[in-house]
Amino acid sequence: MSSRLGLILLVLASGCMQALEDQVKKDPNNIVGKKTQDIGEFDPNAGAAVSDSKVEVTNPITGPLEAYGPMVERISKTHVEHALNLFNATEGRYPESYDEFMEKIIKANNIQLPVLPGGKKYQYDVPNHQLVVVDAPVEPAP
Repeated sequence: MSSRLGLILLVLASGCMQALEDQVKKDPNNIVGKKTQDIGEFDPNAGAAVSDSKVEVTNPITGPLEAYGPMVERISKTHVEHALNLFNATEGRYPESYDEFMEKIIKANNIQLPVLPGGKKYQYDVPNHQLVVVDAPVEPAP
C-alpha cells in the first residue's frame, strides 16, 4: 500500500515540476548582474530629483529588496569617488569636463557600474566632481 502511495505522489509531483532549463532561465528584464557605462552629464537646471541613497526599509519581509537599490548606489558612488581621488592625486586636479571624466575615469579604468533598479540613472556632476543618481523622469499625467 505504501509503495502505491509513494508512486502516486511521485507522479503528481513530477507533473508539477518545471523542466530544469525553465527553472534556470533568466528573465530578460532582470537587472541583477547587468553592468553599464551609461553615465549622463548632470544638469542641475533639469529638475531631476537626485537620490540621497538612504536605505529606508518599511517592511521586514521585503526589506532586503528595498535596500538593494540604495546599497548599489552607494557602492557605485564609492567606486567612482576612489577613481576620481586617484586622478586628482596624480594630475593635481579633477576632470575639467564630462568628456574628460568619461575618458580618463570610466573608460581608462574600465569601470562597469551595476544597472540601477526603477529606471534610475547615473550622472556625473562636473562642478562638484561626483557621481550622482537621478530618479527616473516622471511622466506627466494625461
